[in-house]
Amino acid sequence: MSQFDDAMDACKKLMDKCGIDCDEQLLTAIGKGLGPSLYNADANLVAASDKGEVETIKTKFIAGKLGVEGAEADAAIKAAIDKIGSDNRQKLRPVFYYLIVKHLGKESVYA
Repeated sequence: MSQFDDAMDACKKLMDKCGIDCDEQLLTAIGKGLGPSLYNADANLVAASDKGEVETIKTKFIAGKLGVEGAEADAAIKAAIDKIGSDNRQKLRPVFYYLIVKHLGKESVYA
């Protein structure tokens, strides 16, 4: 198996554990979009309690990539945290972004 396949398998396991339905095509597209950061243990995890990281996700990913700002972006982040579990320290970035994309209905960005 490739490194990418291993990373996607880890994401699918987390999604299964959290009861998240997986659109494998969307998850794969998001994973590919993350590039080399997918393979960096620190960069591949979202520190949802870090206000700076959350702000970066809002400005770079949600506003920059998905074109959504303000309260709608905040709601998408909250929904992703709630779905993965605020006490779950293993918030894999591809899964976190997947949940945001699904919440906002922005799957077409990755089509």
